[in-house]
Amino acid sequence: MATSTSEYAPASDNGASSLAEVERVAQRRLRQRHALIIGLRVLVLVLILGGWELAGRVKWIDPFFFSMPSSIYAQIVDWFVNGTSQGPLLLQVWVTLEETFLGFLIGSVAGVICGVVLGRNKLLSDVFSLYIQIANSIPRVVLGSIFVIALGLGMASKVALAVVMVFFVVFGNAFQGVREADRYMIANAQILGASRRQLTTSVVIPSALSWILASLHVSFGFALVGAVVGEFLGSKQGIGLLISTAQGAFNASGVFAAMIVLAVVALSADYLLTALEKRLLKWRPAAF
Repeated sequence: MATSTSEYAPASDNGASSLAEVERVAQRRLRQRHALIIGLRVLVLVLILGGWELAGRVKWIDPFFFSMPSSIYAQIVDWFVNGTSQGPLLLQVWVTLEETFLGFLIGSVAGVICGVVLGRNKLLSDVFSLYIQIANSIPRVVLGSIFVIALGLGMASKVALAVVMVFFVVFGNAFQGVREADRYMIANAQILGASRRQLTTSVVIPSALSWILASLHVSFGFALVGAVVGEFLGSKQGIGLLISTAQGAFNASGVFAAMIVLAVVALSADYLLTALEKRLLKWRPAAF
């Protein structure tokens, strides 16, 4: 029997080594694909920026209206070094970020609470559904003028517009996520004696969490849009005011430079939200 066991040991070692080799090959291919994707992205960016710069220099497009990447870069550097007409560039970014995060936080919390409450209460849902549809049908950007008139040129009007922009996105996903909760899981929890509050906190909300977190990616962008539009309509500081000032001076480089700053802010926030989603949804299988 000892001889028979030793005969099978090499086969087991060979199987483990071959499995490790397959895993190494798979990892190497994944790294190669990742490097290829990054290389292609850089190539596309170089072609776009290079073509844009070339078109501006040979006058295929008018640089006065469409600017050029070199002019936009020079504008950003000038803002960082010498500041803007409203003050330091980082201060403008901070003002817009503060308005965005406040609007995002308030709108998200209100949207989740209202979505869960109306999703769990059929009577409230039937009563308020008509009013929610009416409010949702109003173009939210139009409310910015009303908020500026009612709340002034300070931060309150921008936060209010950001809240309105975020609320309906988060509310819709939270409401639908609650309605899509697994009925069999809810029934099993009820059989085990779970109260209505326990059902909501332990079954329904975790089930709707993926819906809610998915809406946060979109809603932060809406919060940023709300803050910038509010600043554009009337403000004392912020990136939206930079865009408005550059537009009034026919400074295309300034408009594009402010847009790039906004894009960097939005991408950074999306990265943080993605990291938060991965941390909260560690149980979810990885997507392939």
